[in-house]
Amino acid sequence: LRGTMRVALCQVNPTVGDFAGNRARILAMAERAAREGARLAVFPELALCGYPPRDLLDVPVFVERAERALTELADELPRGLAVLLGTVLRASGQAARPLRNVAVLLLDGQVRATVAKRLLPTYDVFDEDRYFEPGGPSEPLAIDGIRFGVTICEDAWNDVETPLRERRYPEDPVADLVAVGADVLVNVAASPFTLPKLHGRPAMLAGISARHGRPLLFVNQVGGNDDLIFDGDSGVFSPTAGRMLQMARFEEDFAVVTLPIEAGTVSVRTEGVGTVASASERAETPEGAALDALALGLRDYARKCGFERVVLGLSGGIDSALVACIAARAMGPEAVLALAMPSRYSSEGSVRDARALADGLGIAFDVVSIEPLFEAAERQLAPRLDARGAPSPGDVTFENVQARLRGLVLMAYANRERRLLLSTGNKSEVAVGYCTLYGDMAGGLAVISDVPKTMVYRLAAEVNRRAGRELIPRAIFEKPPSAELRPDQTDQDSLPPYEVLDPILERLVEDGRPLEAIVAEGYDEATVRRVARLVRLAEYKRRQMPPGLILTKKAFGPGRRMPIAHRFEG
Repeated sequence: LRGTMRVALCQVNPTVGDFAGNRARILAMAERAAREGARLAVFPELALCGYPPRDLLDVPVFVERAERALTELADELPRGLAVLLGTVLRASGQAARPLRNVAVLLLDGQVRATVAKRLLPTYDVFDEDRYFEPGGPSEPLAIDGIRFGVTICEDAWNDVETPLRERRYPEDPVADLVAVGADVLVNVAASPFTLPKLHGRPAMLAGISARHGRPLLFVNQVGGNDDLIFDGDSGVFSPTAGRMLQMARFEEDFAVVTLPIEAGTVSVRTEGVGTVASASERAETPEGAALDALALGLRDYARKCGFERVVLGLSGGIDSALVACIAARAMGPEAVLALAMPSRYSSEGSVRDARALADGLGIAFDVVSIEPLFEAAERQLAPRLDARGAPSPGDVTFENVQARLRGLVLMAYANRERRLLLSTGNKSEVAVGYCTLYGDMAGGLAVISDVPKTMVYRLAAEVNRRAGRELIPRAIFEKPPSAELRPDQTDQDSLPPYEVLDPILERLVEDGRPLEAIVAEGYDEATVRRVARLVRLAEYKRRQMPPGLILTKKAFGPGRRMPIAHRFEG
């Protein structure tokens, strides 16, 4: 058997439930694939309905529309082009669950084959076993003499030597397909981005290709859906050459590869094809990738929720400065409004530094003093509260009143101008509850709630490096972090230094390590126990915060489901 086949890899950004829009995106790329001589076009997991659909899968009309969209798409696709894409279908027979997560092969108006996902993740942010019936072993899909072994996302994440985690399942779908004659491995995926996956995921896929001696085509979803960010980063892996093709990160992309067939052996060739449609610089560092991910996550969250403009409080501190830079990049400077809201405790430089940043970004900026509101609140509340007893030591009532007045001002602008309010708290603050409910936690999206404070500084430095100038003024980097809610306040009045706090939080929250093990690494026992207690007590706050974009291996949100009322201390 001799010859070649051209295969198009189609990295698309679907929106959950937008069947018409998703169908149009798929059709446009399929038509391009046909024009460029491809015989097969491959799309991501659940590309037709969007991922993750979550409890929309429990709505019968959602599934009906997904099936109708598949029928309509099959009829619209170019004749002669085989299309492999992910969708949801009702399971047949006596399945325990009524649905399956499938990859379907469409050709000439018909569904020619269906492969169901076998390994259904039920950890961290994933709960697919809640909805889907797992598939069984499948046969490779034969197209023009080439046998494609198709797996869906998690099916490839149980490799015996995966560098990212331990094996979770007793079976290996990739090995099973190789055993029954697959010539080429294909993985269609909706694999969310996290920083450990930046280099870990391609290393895993290259290892699979090498161990099984088969080319591997990987097509991943791109775009933001709620708190998840999908980076794309699709590509081709060769058993001998490793990664041969890397598609764009954090944007849609399209590429065509050639599969030569020689004496029954299929290889892969990418020369002369052009590896990415985008000219954007790939971010290979964690800081660069994090900035790209957050910009995509913010842009898609806003626009998929119907917002074209955003508003945030710009305090003159490093956190809000970073969020303003991400917002300007994600939405365009013309779509961003920043408000400085000084009070009697604000430093002279706060408004000056905030204005300098806003001018440098080209975003709208306004100053709304909360002092008159605060004075009115004091007049109304202080006598009544004092009549009920003197404040206890460390009382923060009127500190929080100021934070909530700022939230009131921001929400007024958000309501009047239909802007999405961006919360600017970082992961360190959110972890220990150093934030105010209905104050600085108010908003529709917590942009950096999975970015520890020490990483905030690194990302801010990366912003300036990319800009080639001090876009974020040096004074913002150098001033001690402060909420500016009482005289001469700094964060370290209430918290351990962030250089100490962040490593403890990483071990406690992300790694789930017991307190004794953290202390054994050399951290002060009293500090470790205090931090653990603060994390536990702040759970009720985090349950009420806006959704936050996920970057690390364990974020606060749907992937970390702790009870609020408990007394366990690890």
